Amino acid sequence: MNIGIVCYPTFGGSGVVATELGKALAQKGHRVHFITYSQPVRLNFVNENLFYHEVFVPSYPLFQFPPYELALASKMVDIVQNEKLDVLHVHYAIPHASAAYMAKQILRTKGINIPVITTLHGTDITLVGKDASFEPVVTFSINQSDAVTSVSADLKRETYEYFAVEKDIEVIPNFINLERFKKQPKEHFRAAIAPEGEKLLIHTSNFRSVKRVDDVVRIFDGVRQQMPAKLLLVGDGPDRPRIEKLCRELGLLSNDVRFLGKLEAVEEVLSVSDLFLMPSEKESFGLAALEAMSCEVPVISTDAGGIPELNVDGVTGFVSRVGDVDDMVKNSLTVLADENLARFKAASRARAEEFAVEKILPLYEACYQRAIDAVMAGV
Repeated sequence: MNIGIVCYPTFGGSGVVATELGKALAQKGHRVHFITYSQPVRLNFVNENLFYHEVFVPSYPLFQFPPYELALASKMVDIVQNEKLDVLHVHYAIPHASAAYMAKQILRTKGINIPVITTLHGTDITLVGKDASFEPVVTFSINQSDAVTSVSADLKRETYEYFAVEKDIEVIPNFINLERFKKQPKEHFRAAIAPEGEKLLIHTSNFRSVKRVDDVVRIFDGVRQQMPAKLLLVGDGPDRPRIEKLCRELGLLSNDVRFLGKLEAVEEVLSVSDLFLMPSEKESFGLAALEAMSCEVPVISTDAGGIPELNVDGVTGFVSRVGDVDDMVKNSLTVLADENLARFKAASRARAEEFAVEKILPLYEACYQRAIDAVMAGV
């Protein structure tokens, strides 16, 4: 199969999932063409079946904002024609689904009818898409897709609730590469950070308000009052200065809380951690939590969005209401207790194995094939 993948090339969840999906498809023998404005951060190895096509957006004084959607649609038309693609898979509705619709209409005038698969990832529906200025385009683009998938049942429910979507939405959850995300022997790194055997808590995100990183710090503060502990904060974003200020106000010394910035090899840090904190206000799935669980790190999370579909309360960690820091502190102490931690770690890895890429990949392949067959049959 010759597949075009359109995504954001950043550290964000949709870009990571799209890139890992493309890599897995290529390793299975499919030819995969990434179409985006820069090389995806996870597209970090060479494979004879992987191709990258940069979308160049010209800058003219006439345009206050570069016309990315038009440049993207034109690039899709070019790649579909010249690379003889069988299917286009666009990740994140805005602006990829609408650009794909435009490309599809242009291609039809050339006698080419290519199926478009749209995968909904979260904020394209729950935040950006609900903006009144985008809603008509999002609704139309989803309905014009040949197939639509979402990464969780909760996101599917929200899509139907907020948009007049007539298409059937198939839930295909996010997945994990178990070979990459697994516990690694990095004890020298752990010894350097926690020389006295302190418990290591970790959080990874883009440091935006929806992630409630201030709750992460308060949870950690509550835990460290009961047992020796350290906190690792991975990522960066607009809330970081405020979080640094909060740490100072709470008297958390620099060696108690480590800001590690953006890390590509996050699995190495996860491997030495004992507990992952995800007190988010909203998560469509919780990919960062899945990566942690795959490295045998239990999760303390909220009940927001699709997280409870992944984090099994009382088994792989615990689930609390959004903002209930006291409950998350209590649950953290339960997980971190010496008599409990090994059990939670083993259960987390076992749960992650249910989302192995080898199990999820065939669901996408089947989705592609159904869409291709329907287009060929003129349905």
